[in-house]
Amino acid sequence: MKVAYIRVSSSSQCLDIQREAVQKENVEKIFEEKVSGTSTKGRNQLKEMLEFVREGDEVVITRIDRLARSVLDLQLIVSELTEK
Repeated sequence: MKVAYIRVSSSSQCLDIQREAVQKENVEKIFEEKVSGTSTKGRNQLKEMLEFVREGDEVVITRIDRLARSVLDLQLIVSELTEK
């Protein structure tokens, strides 16, 4: 299954461009949120996506900084996905 995670940093920003981009990749489920990405704390949709994804699933993002803002957070996310 293709699963997407999209994020903007504030409630005043719009997710439409990212949503359209991932829909072109035929994703079946989109996790989206409007929250600062300085860390993974408080990013409930990210946590839900990580819990939802199963072996063989593909995670689609539009830009790496939408998923993680630090190399450490990215490593932890990739590690968690790899373990699945």
